[in-house]
Amino acid sequence: MEAWFIIVVSACVCVIVRAIFSLQTKTINTPPGPLHIPILTSIQWLLKSFSQREPILRNLHAKFGPIVTIRIGSQPAIFIANGTLAHQALVQNGSLFSDRPKALATAKIITTHQHNINSASYGATWRTLRRNLTSQILHHSRIKSFSGIRNWVLHTLLTHLKSHSHSNNSVRVIDHFQYSMFCLLVFMCFGERLDDGKVRDIERVQRQMVVRLKSFNILNFWPRVTRVLFRKLWEELLRLRKEQEDVLAPVIRARKQKRKQGKNEGVVSYVDTLLDLQWPEEKRKLNEEEIVTLCNEFLNAGTDTTSTVLQWIMANLVKYPHEQERVVDEIREVLGEREEREVKEEELQKLPYLKAVILEGLRRHPPGHFVLPHAVSEDVVFNDYLVPKNGTVNFMVAEMGWDPKVWEDPMAFKPERFMNDEGFDITGSKEIKMMPFGAGRRICPGYNLALLHLEYFVANLVWNFEWKAPEGGDVDLSEKQELTVVWEDPMAFKPERFMNDEGFDITGSKEIKMMPFGAGRRICPGYNLALLHLEYFVANLVWNFEWKAPEGGDVDLSEKQELTVVMKYPLQVHLSPRI
Repeated sequence: MEAWFIIVVSACVCVIVRAIFSLQTKTINTPPGPLHIPILTSIQWLLKSFSQREPILRNLHAKFGPIVTIRIGSQPAIFIANGTLAHQALVQNGSLFSDRPKALATAKIITTHQHNINSASYGATWRTLRRNLTSQILHHSRIKSFSGIRNWVLHTLLTHLKSHSHSNNSVRVIDHFQYSMFCLLVFMCFGERLDDGKVRDIERVQRQMVVRLKSFNILNFWPRVTRVLFRKLWEELLRLRKEQEDVLAPVIRARKQKRKQGKNEGVVSYVDTLLDLQWPEEKRKLNEEEIVTLCNEFLNAGTDTTSTVLQWIMANLVKYPHEQERVVDEIREVLGEREEREVKEEELQKLPYLKAVILEGLRRHPPGHFVLPHAVSEDVVFNDYLVPKNGTVNFMVAEMGWDPKVWEDPMAFKPERFMNDEGFDITGSKEIKMMPFGAGRRICPGYNLALLHLEYFVANLVWNFEWKAPEGGDVDLSEKQELTVVWEDPMAFKPERFMNDEGFDITGSKEIKMMPFGAGRRICPGYNLALLHLEYFVANLVWNFEWKAPEGGDVDLSEKQELTVVMKYPLQVHLSPRI
């Protein structure tokens, strides 16, 4: 009996001591967030688009504060919507917050197992790739060496816009902006002016991959299972990647051959630097697949982001013509009576209000509302919360740029807020008020090039044209996060391919060559009705009318997919050449 009494008393003492110790020891929790229901929460989150996630996050921040946690899968995802906290993480504790999450199944294919700058873990591989890009391509002297191609792209763009300005039709400018930026990046990447057909081929394979990216998300959820369940989808991803390699690899080989023959035309391209590079740990040169991956990253990083911001800035200058005239007046003061209608790159430094317009455009309309996710490689105590090892940390760029505690009247377009003697540090090294290019060690390495492109093109666009909204219209500045397929011209329209004696089985019961209505047991039950409607209306429409494009116009069958925040209604304008 005494033995049992001693055991019970000892156990009680242990419990009391542990309880006292627990009260004295502060438990560190992850940042607050909504209730997590395993699997269900993850599926709901993965199936939502960017535009659907943002209002949810905004409500969570209003409820829980500037830092919240959402559990997606086994790891927490932390979202920060405050510039002070972002600076604390990315600048003051940069070494702790500079890693990237482990690549998901689809990203491993696209990034060649994280062998590119954006996705590489914080370490030797990332340092090698970033140092190569910043020192060999984005160095001030090397950027200057590409001034000739920028001038050529600018004049090609102005010529195309002038051809439209002579008609009364409005111009959809985003298509011109995107193609111009793409041509510029193609030259910087490969070191020569490729013929238009080759540029279009490269653009096609790049956009095909971007268009389909969202469709592959399901493959990242239990990849071993979904890869089997959605085998066709997985095969499509591999096919698109192979098409990308089939188009880019010959251009890389051609450049490599020219280098051997000493015919690099005096221009050092991004591909040239990659051909000379070697991995520090493996002591080997980059293989062709890795170079394709890095070229893909280079082309994507500088095309849609820049053209999207360019459209936003021009849209605001159309909506607020007094701002447009103020930029024109500033240019006139610098250029004087010079007949040549070009603002040269060296003259941009004399245009402070132009720079203010660019900065305000980036603040008010950042091309992406989030930067790429960061990760921590060890447990970190941050702002009295635990950020667990391998947890992802996301920074809400738009919320910081629109914070009413930092910016007066944040949703208004007011370039004058950047007109001060001190200048504005867009890198956020001292404090973060906005971060359209990210901040800290993972800041976009090409931010100076992006600013140059925006200043150069905006200056010359307003100097050469008076930009107005279509007659009787206005500029709608509504946003949308676009992840939809429009049109692109990737394939020929050939009805004769379906003209055979056997007919074509659109249900895919024998084989699937296309499946617009789905296939199998879940095929759209109304596919026969849809076909009847299409045949009946098309037949009667062409029988009753002759269908033509507008005079002087054409039908644009290009499809596009943006991962940036674009205008809900793409900018259309009337252009009047400035004489």
